[in-house]
Amino acid sequence: MSLDQLSQEEQSAVLRVRKRVIEAIGRNMDLYGVTLSTGHLYGLLFFADKPMTLDEMGREMSMSKTSMSTSMRTLLDLNMVNKVWEKGSRKDLYEVEYDWYQTFTDYFAIEWRKAVETNIQIIRRSIDEISRMMQEIPEDSAIRGVLEVDKRKMEGAVRYYTWLNRLIDCLENGDIYQLVPKE
Repeated sequence: MSLDQLSQEEQSAVLRVRKRVIEAIGRNMDLYGVTLSTGHLYGLLFFADKPMTLDEMGREMSMSKTSMSTSMRTLLDLNMVNKVWEKGSRKDLYEVEYDWYQTFTDYFAIEWRKAVETNIQIIRRSIDEISRMMQEIPEDSAIRGVLEVDKRKMEGAVRYYTWLNRLIDCLENGDIYQLVPKE
């Protein structure tokens, strides 16, 4: 249903409620590394009753076309919006991705996986280096004790990152929803 079918008073009430939600979405989008204005744009699309062009969004948001384009590219990269085709329209149209579960999964699985792989690689390389150092150090030396403690800490970190990889696997394959069902 379009706002055009409502009275001025009803439109104002609806817009006031929507604005509150859009503000909350915008403030919390930093979780995804997204600016406040990009979060507001997402909120605008969330409440749109049809796909919108950059021009339409720009008018609603009072943003420049460059800012709109950058924000849309960010939202597209995060799979938070989709580009859609509409017969007879030569302009790109965008609509929000309403599956927030999938958006969360896509974003965090990718970000966490990158961090895990980088950290595991660095930690394993460091464990190997410590192991080589320990082969050349006498058993009773002070540095050996420090290296053994550091090695145990790093091995604990590898166990954590191995667990985190399994959690990411559960996100990606949907098993997480057996443990924590979607509402």
